[in-house]
Amino acid sequence: MRGLVYTLVLGAATIALVAILAARKQPPDSVRDLVTVATLVVTVALATVIKTRLRIRSTTFYFAWVETAIVIGLAVAPPSWVVLATGIGVACGSITRLAPIKVAFAIAKHTLVAGGTAATTLLLGAAWPPREPVGIIVLLGFVYLVAAVLDDVLAIPVIALASRTPILRQFRNDLDLRIAGFGVRFLVAVATVLILRIDPRLLPAVPPLVLSLHLAYSSRIRTRTEQQAWQRLARATDALNVVDLDQVLTTAVTEAAELFSADEVEVELREGGRTVRGSAPAVAYDGTAPPPSEVDGRIMPVTLEGHDRTDNLGMLRLRFAGPVELSEREQYTLRTFASALCTAVRNAQAYTELARIADAHAYAATHDALTGLSNRRHLLDEGTTHLTTRHADGVTALVLIDLNHFKEVNDTLGHAAGDRVLIQVAERLRGAARPDDLVARLGGDEFAVLLRALPAPAVAAHRAEALLAALHDPLDLDGMRISVEASGGIAVAPATGGMAELLRRADVAMYQAKRAGQRIATYAPARDTADLGRLTLGGELPRAVADHEFTVNFQPIVDLASGEVTGAEALARWHHPTHGLIDPLRFLEAVERSGLLPAFAEAILDQALIAAGTWRDAGFDLPVSVNVSPRSLLDARFPGAVLARLRAHDLPPDRLVLELTETLTLSQLDVVDRVLSRLRDSGVRLALDDFGTGYSSLSLLSRIPVHELKIDRSFVTAMETAPEAAAVIRSTLDLGRSLDLTVVAEGVESEPQRRALWELGCAAGQGHLFARPLPAGALLAALQRGAGGRPGALAPPLHDTGAVIRLPGRRTGGPRTRPAAPAADSRQP
Repeated sequence: MRGLVYTLVLGAATIALVAILAARKQPPDSVRDLVTVATLVVTVALATVIKTRLRIRSTTFYFAWVETAIVIGLAVAPPSWVVLATGIGVACGSITRLAPIKVAFAIAKHTLVAGGTAATTLLLGAAWPPREPVGIIVLLGFVYLVAAVLDDVLAIPVIALASRTPILRQFRNDLDLRIAGFGVRFLVAVATVLILRIDPRLLPAVPPLVLSLHLAYSSRIRTRTEQQAWQRLARATDALNVVDLDQVLTTAVTEAAELFSADEVEVELREGGRTVRGSAPAVAYDGTAPPPSEVDGRIMPVTLEGHDRTDNLGMLRLRFAGPVELSEREQYTLRTFASALCTAVRNAQAYTELARIADAHAYAATHDALTGLSNRRHLLDEGTTHLTTRHADGVTALVLIDLNHFKEVNDTLGHAAGDRVLIQVAERLRGAARPDDLVARLGGDEFAVLLRALPAPAVAAHRAEALLAALHDPLDLDGMRISVEASGGIAVAPATGGMAELLRRADVAMYQAKRAGQRIATYAPARDTADLGRLTLGGELPRAVADHEFTVNFQPIVDLASGEVTGAEALARWHHPTHGLIDPLRFLEAVERSGLLPAFAEAILDQALIAAGTWRDAGFDLPVSVNVSPRSLLDARFPGAVLARLRAHDLPPDRLVLELTETLTLSQLDVVDRVLSRLRDSGVRLALDDFGTGYSSLSLLSRIPVHELKIDRSFVTAMETAPEAAAVIRSTLDLGRSLDLTVVAEGVESEPQRRALWELGCAAGQGHLFARPLPAGALLAALQRGAGGRPGALAPPLHDTGAVIRLPGRRTGGPRTRPAAPAADSRQP
């Protein structure tokens, strides 16, 4: 492209020279004429030599005062002389300094300028050359404008092609400086022409004048150029102040190519061997195995190191297609840019490392370290975001999966094997899940899968079946085949309550599946005993304790044979000011978790002991049974508090029976053993409630010093239809006799149940057959009223009056006003 421009300019210059010479055949024919022509040649040659230098990539351009010499020559000599002198003067001034092609282009360009300007003077006719000062200024200004425009029109396209800059943009660059230069040279031309009008012999003084003005203008140009260079350096280094390494390297390549007018720029980093190569305005290569550069010429390398030179990050290379020498200012600029690039690369690498560490920490905070799945926090966050932003994207559901008997794997094969099982389970769940699903490990052997955008709630069950089916095949553990069973709970996102409520419901469903012996269950509100209403009541517990809203009802414990009351069990009730009487199943768990358990237990114990004292004063010395939370047994101060309340109400310790809920915790903690032993040693009686429903009934009896066993109501209800239930009751009674323990049956609802229990050897029972839970005063009234004219009895006896019977395990804590009759045959009516 640039060669085509050269050819066009050369052709046009040749035509202009021939045309001018043909139009004015006026050769010099005197010594004066020869001196004039020689002076014109010297002036043009001098204007060519004293020029401003501009390097663009590997090509150097020069701006001279030739158009000024041409205009002055046209004012004092024929156009043909000026055109010829311009060609000869430019050749003399350039032939030893430039390459041949550039010499030819310079001669052609300036000859074309001279030809165009000469043609303009010919068109002016008799008005040229001007004689009067005003005419000199006006006509000379017009002719000079033609010369200046021709010079820009011929030079700027070539510069734009060399710098790969749009022609209009290149024309606007430094336009103010070029206009100022044209103005100065025009004034020189006007002054010179006026001087020559005064005395033509002063023409030899023109070259020194031009030289001095050129030096002043060049100094201004150099100052302006350096100022612009520093401004470009400042902009380039500012552009490097980013924290993204890719952007730093891209900016470095493109800005350096623009700043140093290089044909190609290359940045090579030592760490990772990365190389980025290109030029303005884009990167041509970015990788670790760069191909050879296509720019074959001068290479200027500089090390990427800071001011302290303690760190070598790589190399910055400028490539030029030809021989280039950087000025001292450019070399300093290059070193400054390399230092700024080194700092930018170091900062970007440090930021990248910090970002990597931050991402790793963020990942670790939201993912399980063992399996790589999302953890509980991430599940809750993602689920909350989804539930908050969802619109009409379908149904959201949660599947909670718990491995059955996983503890046996850890106990048998060790925790390392258990970890590998969890990893394989996680991989299978991840593989069975869909891309939109979120698989999480909540802890231990519990997993969760958040199902999003389901078309219908029923689809959740099918998806859950597929997830559990993925765990059906045995796992391979070092050649050992291990089968994993799991239980799952499904819950569809509720309208209120958010992710926490969804997780709670899935947990309820999962435990429903475990209790029912099923593989999977869907949440059913009717079977949920931990509804949101219970959570609401939990917030009102402090007020309820402070306002004494908790009261106690008492259900009597009756001698099955005689119908006489031998004790009473205290049952807590909550008289809520708004909701009325609230069953303990709805608030006891909340009390245990609220931190109010000690105050609540003390309030219930106080009311029970007050009732026992009232009955004693009325002639019915009955022991009272109070249920104890397992959490209370973890408090070493609990026995002291109980004994203090007994002393306060002036009751002997054996008038209090503490009923313990069977739980694994009781047999595992030493503090529980110490608490129970102290209570028993102090005379307080202990009973094991709901016996037979736990996991380790017999092992508990070997450690817990109880006095009584209470058969759970579920066995009593089923004893008439289920032989297994009757067998459990019979074995419990046999165990009680062998350990000298009193056995009490709960849930006695009918006379057949009462008689069947008595015939099996059960001494005492409680249930609706005798009385529902009553306030202390109502129970005292019932005792005083009695049954069949017998105070203290709530049911008629099973045997005739005066008959002698023997029943094992009679409750020794019965009413002291009625001693037991001597025992005889246990089955004698």
